[in-house]
Amino acid sequence: MSFLRLRESLAAAAPAYLALGCFGLAVSPAAAQDSGSEAKAPRLGGVTVTDTAIDDEGYKVDRPSSPKFTQPLRDTPQTIQVIDKQLFNEQGATTLTEVLRNSPGVGTFYAGENGNTTSGDAIRMRGFDTSNSIFVDGIRDLGSISRDIFNTEAVEVQKGPAGTDNGRTAPTGAINMVSKRASLESALSGTLSVGVDGQKRVTADVNQTLGDLSNSALRLNVLWQDSDVPGRDHVENQRLGLAASLGFGLETATRAYLNLLYVDQDNIPDGYVPTIALPGWQPQAGQEALAGHPVDSRNFYGTRKDHDDVRAQMATFIVEHDFSDNVRLSNVARWGETRQDYLLTAFMSTNANIVGDPANPNDLSAYTMTRGNPTIRDARNRILTDQLNLRADFATGAIEHNLSLGAEITSEKQITYGHSSSGTLPVANLYDPDWNDTSNYTHSRNGTASRGKTNTLAFYAFDTAKFFDGLLLVTGGIRLDHYKTTYVSTAVCNNGTGRGAVPCGTAPVGSIVTTADLTAKDTLFNWKLGAVLKPSEPVSLYVNYALSQQPPGGDNFTLATGNSANNPDFAPQKAKTIEAGVKLDALDGALAFNAAVFQTKVLNEVNAADPSDIQSGSKRVRGFELSVVGNITDDWSISAGYGHQKTKVTNGGAVAVDGSTGLTYAPDDSFSSWTSYRAPFGLEIAGGVRYTSGMRRGTDGAAGTPPRTQGYTVVDALLGYAVNDNVTLRVNAYNLFDKHYVAAINKSGYRYTPGQPQTFLFSADFRF
Repeated sequence: MSFLRLRESLAAAAPAYLALGCFGLAVSPAAAQDSGSEAKAPRLGGVTVTDTAIDDEGYKVDRPSSPKFTQPLRDTPQTIQVIDKQLFNEQGATTLTEVLRNSPGVGTFYAGENGNTTSGDAIRMRGFDTSNSIFVDGIRDLGSISRDIFNTEAVEVQKGPAGTDNGRTAPTGAINMVSKRASLESALSGTLSVGVDGQKRVTADVNQTLGDLSNSALRLNVLWQDSDVPGRDHVENQRLGLAASLGFGLETATRAYLNLLYVDQDNIPDGYVPTIALPGWQPQAGQEALAGHPVDSRNFYGTRKDHDDVRAQMATFIVEHDFSDNVRLSNVARWGETRQDYLLTAFMSTNANIVGDPANPNDLSAYTMTRGNPTIRDARNRILTDQLNLRADFATGAIEHNLSLGAEITSEKQITYGHSSSGTLPVANLYDPDWNDTSNYTHSRNGTASRGKTNTLAFYAFDTAKFFDGLLLVTGGIRLDHYKTTYVSTAVCNNGTGRGAVPCGTAPVGSIVTTADLTAKDTLFNWKLGAVLKPSEPVSLYVNYALSQQPPGGDNFTLATGNSANNPDFAPQKAKTIEAGVKLDALDGALAFNAAVFQTKVLNEVNAADPSDIQSGSKRVRGFELSVVGNITDDWSISAGYGHQKTKVTNGGAVAVDGSTGLTYAPDDSFSSWTSYRAPFGLEIAGGVRYTSGMRRGTDGAAGTPPRTQGYTVVDALLGYAVNDNVTLRVNAYNLFDKHYVAAINKSGYRYTPGQPQTFLFSADFRF
């Protein structure tokens, strides 16, 4: 990490920090005075990571990490699932995508467009893409990368519009990764893992108090991984990671943390597998001999040129001050940057790209497929932000209040560099591809780029008012976001026609010309309102309504003209959700049951079928979710959830190729479970079942490809043994019954992501 660059970035942001600091000093004395005016004012609840109930005694977490949520999960009128590190560490999860398997209906179901294979955490939730609504400690995390969880305490899945909490977001929620922090506890822990499919991984977590500095500590988390991907030839994940957290004034009224993160990835990305001969596939002309002969799901159709090189850096400075038991002021400043250099060989398995031996069409060994869609991504994402928050608990007469006020200033920037290529990639043998095939294909930067930038100033306020001695809780929140997005794109002109044409105007062919220079700015007003009725202390009955908005360019920093959602002249996409449910704590609070019904309507969608009212499109998701998490006994833990949803395009053209009105890449039913039992003599037995129903794919001109995927059920298991208090050995078995399934499919259905086959991971956990 360049500390000079960090210093310059923080120096550039100093005026913003000063302004927000003045705001905090202006509001805090009044809040402190109000909080002291009533003798029965409640004490400030846990609102920071250090106060969150994350431990190694079970899967249940009682509070979200953000101070914007003023109540425990049980009394928060919204579906929020907190996936604790004990749960995903038992499962041997290493990435955010793997952790999210514990949340029903959340996953990577989409494999990209025809010539643009997805990369990284392509998450979908409740029918919509949530990939650009991923946060780390409440701050947006940019980049189309795969995120490792070696420095993660918990993952929070916030379902329903999250615009009031986070600003612009996906219509159906957001995902927050909670980072590890230094604490006043000297401890050493880690894991060594080896898998039968070439997996090798080492992590270590060291927390040490600093004797020369009172109430200070340093925490280091390190990662090394060199792993093949089970069931996939040549696909690799190589990672080096270092995270440091230096804490001062811990367990005092004023605390400060400096957190640094550096992750370097050197991966071979996965271009997936042709859907030839899968259920629902029909041969195009010339492909008749391929019917009944699917390709091996292990096949890799790329070459040695394929790569995914990622460098992610982050620096976060946190200050917290308790004015009293009831008033807390906190400030979080962050600089972050992610760089990605990516080349992946994609393909389209059409009859034009697949050629056999005309004299012997039944000779499968003679069929070749064109490697015709190289996906290049050369991008840099940067964020600079400061967030100020004031939490105050006070009473006005008989009404108790839990107030959260704040301001955020953020600058986000994305640069995608243009490349020119020459030469061609070699054809691949359809049934026996060789990644050592050589070619004259080369590519390099050509001086063009797409540059998007969004600056945002936001103010928010949340309050929970408690009536009738806590029988009724009313929670409301509002947020104003003033944003400005600028987008400039250049390209090499060619005076061509059709797709890829770039007019030159008066410039010579081959010149670099500006193809877009657009600006969008506005002020978004998001809000939510909920009520909780508590007939008894362990029970919460709730209803909630929320509005969230996504402005043009809000998810990818790209603006465009024409009938595009990113047209700066268009109104923001709006999501309106109503949710009702019950939350219940049982067994003296050790076990939590949750049930919710919900409906989300997404408005201002582009409706190509009605040019006279182009933003008349709308979509709807209705469903319910059930979950249970916690401890049945001291030694028996469980986490399980079931989700059912019905999706529909309520106005506009069909988006699914099967002609139905449903949304794509959204399973109607899903179930996820994990339970573990620890015997007195050190033996641990655990396992889980995951089910996902079939999904529709998108509609386009593709012919003969599967219109939908089939549902699947996967069983995972764990057998562990505690050798002593310091060392535990375990074996994880994934896909125990070796179920072959389609985990994701691309828009045209030409390629799919094979599900993880049966594999075993051997690990040694140590803790001192």
